[in-house]
Amino acid sequence: MNPILESLFSRKSVRSFTDRAIGMEEKNLILEAALQAPTAGNQVMYTILDIQDRAIKETLAETCDHQPFIAEAPMVLIFLADCRRWYDCYRYAGAEAREPGPGDLLLACEDALIAAQNTVVAAESLGIGSCYIGDIMENRERHRELLNLDDYVYPAAMLVYGYPTEQQINRSKPVRFNKDYIVRKDRYSSLSEKEARDMFAEQRGKDDFDEFINAFCRRKYMSDFSREMNRSAADYLKIFTKE
Repeated sequence: MNPILESLFSRKSVRSFTDRAIGMEEKNLILEAALQAPTAGNQVMYTILDIQDRAIKETLAETCDHQPFIAEAPMVLIFLADCRRWYDCYRYAGAEAREPGPGDLLLACEDALIAAQNTVVAAESLGIGSCYIGDIMENRERHRELLNLDDYVYPAAMLVYGYPTEQQINRSKPVRFNKDYIVRKDRYSSLSEKEARDMFAEQRGKDDFDEFINAFCRRKYMSDFSREMNRSAADYLKIFTKE
């Protein structure tokens, strides 16, 4: 297995960091790696916020589901799906341009997330751990004010980075589902109940499907933060759908 594949297979989310700072050379390499990512029509439909203000990091640690490690991370980047930049350029050039719509938003999200993942791979190659923070999509009103977000800008992802502690390095990576349940040939098909039960039994090593799924549903899917994420996302979408 080559070094890139080894890095992809071994990488896991890191939520505890040493005091070692990320040097400017490493930081710039991570940011430049983002810009090398594929992008629709070479538009680069994203903006990256490099969060350095301690007060902002501490606020994000609270607003993003009360996760203190966010404030302690040596580097915090927020990837914004940015539909404003090109819309402004069209106006500056006097072009007849419609306002951004939901398709533009989804395309910008793709751009932003591909760039974000490039930074994850780059950081891992440098021995720097990372963790995605999906909660940046929550608390729309607070985050818009905190980060000065425009109507046509959406926080697609936040990532924290740092050198992992020994405990994090030695921690086992969670087992992924067998690809036979994830990869479908040519056309989509949903899992049968037997396939779903088998999928979890293979992953978890025992068949506690009903207990596990019910507990997961309560803890994640029906949680307050999940409901808030959907509320905030719906509010963002109203801008693009003109509801």
